Amino acid sequence: MELHHEFTVPVPVDDAWHALLDIERVAPCLPGAVVEDYDGRTVTGSVKVRVGPVTVAYRGTAVFEEQDEAAHRMVLAANGRETRGQGTARATVTATLAGHDGGTAVSVHTDLTVTGRPAQFGRGVLAEVGDRLVGRFADCLATRLTTGPEPATEDDEEEEPRPLDLLSTAGAPLARRAGLVAAALAALAYTAARLLRGRRTCRTRRRR
Repeated sequence: MELHHEFTVPVPVDDAWHALLDIERVAPCLPGAVVEDYDGRTVTGSVKVRVGPVTVAYRGTAVFEEQDEAAHRMVLAANGRETRGQGTARATVTATLAGHDGGTAVSVHTDLTVTGRPAQFGRGVLAEVGDRLVGRFADCLATRLTTGPEPATEDDEEEEPRPLDLLSTAGAPLARRAGLVAAALAALAYTAARLLRGRRTCRTRRRR
């Protein structure tokens, strides 16, 4: 699926460009993400995603295939696999930066492929989640660029990032859809049970 997002940050384009390439600096703005290693081109890390009561952990790499500073354009190819399952996630992210009213406008195009449990929600819900995540990321990045990160403490270093919660991130629309799906499954299960009981009754009568 293809997703497109735009956001702005209140700093000049050159500052925003270097900030987005500072992976350790922006990682805290990505819910559930942990950066294990970064050599300037390849990022190794993990992301945890919560789907209701189930938490899915992905581990993989992301490689900067393009970093065109003159055009302020970057392309990132990411691949991840569930640590305890067969699900996978692949994404090619293209970001373009341009000056806008003293700040920077960022355009992000994502080509995303997801298999496994998170894929059950479909493009519409994942697009809603993406919209909210980009909004949170933009707010977090703007705060870090204008005020700087908060000093790290020992507790912060020991505490693991919370998983990205798909249900709470998508909000009411996803909750309603999940409710409809649950109702449909309940109705299906009820109908199947009635049919099964009916067949058993018929068999019992025939035997008599």
